[in-house]
Amino acid sequence: MLYILYLITVTAVVWFSILASRYIDMIDRSTRLSGAFLGGVLLSAITSLPELFTSISATILIDNPSLCIGNILGSNLFNFGMLAVVILCFIKGFTAARLSPSHRYVMMFLMLMYIAVVFNWQVMGDDNIIFGSNDNPWLYVSVTTIIIVLLYALSVRYLASDNGECEDGECEEVKLSLRAIVVRFVLASVGIIVASVILTYITDDIATELNLGSGLAGALFLGVATSLPEVTSTISLFRMRNFDIAFGNIAGSNVFNYFVLALADLLYSGGSVYHFGDEKVVNLTVFGLLSSMFIYMLIRTSRMWVKIACAIATVACYLAFLML
Repeated sequence: MLYILYLITVTAVVWFSILASRYIDMIDRSTRLSGAFLGGVLLSAITSLPELFTSISATILIDNPSLCIGNILGSNLFNFGMLAVVILCFIKGFTAARLSPSHRYVMMFLMLMYIAVVFNWQVMGDDNIIFGSNDNPWLYVSVTTIIIVLLYALSVRYLASDNGECEDGECEEVKLSLRAIVVRFVLASVGIIVASVILTYITDDIATELNLGSGLAGALFLGVATSLPEVTSTISLFRMRNFDIAFGNIAGSNVFNYFVLALADLLYSGGSVYHFGDEKVVNLTVFGLLSSMFIYMLIRTSRMWVKIACAIATVACYLAFLML
């Protein structure tokens, strides 16, 4: 029964996320906003709502920060793995497509976020605190969190600076009124929130029943389930040959996920969410950093064979994590 509830809740998360994404698509068809901004900021924020509320629930409601960081890093690794698979399926079109220059900056900022987390558990340890003390755990503010927030702000700035160009047939008038779009978007967002919170509790029960570590459970059950909205919307956008928004959706979602991790660290009263002892989470960090490097090289090169090699290497990183 527990697994049936898990599947039902996952289906609800995906369905509500797709509904919310459709209203962003209406913005794309009726405005001159850039694909980089729509995919990297607006769509990524919507499809990342499951990560936001499951991570906050795991940290605040059930006091399990390892589940939170496993969810975030697992989602990022799964996102890049699935992006690489989709790119391999549409390699000719993706090679010929023109991506916004801002995506390169976002990928560099994402790599720096991974490095900040690695630096945290390799060097800083318990000294990675700017404000607060053991007597005031609610005032904990880590250096890693500040770095992540600043890098996310820079990512949004670069994505927002891109100018949108409306090509023939793209800027179509939307039949729904603005009020109707807002109401439906709010309802879909509420559905995402409720289903995501329920999903957190179910995953925690599954981890207990199967005797899994919180980091592994977060990566496999929460990470994959909460990444399904990004994957579904990305596949749909690739089929429409809208590669710029599709790539921005994945890259922007991964950067937003790190912002969620920083927010969870600020709200967590038991210390820092980065102070984990789960080996699976360490593996997620290392393979996530490698995946982001391969994806960065993939969008930097114009040679198809190099793109194929980088995509295969990205998929190998996710498979290597599963085997370990």
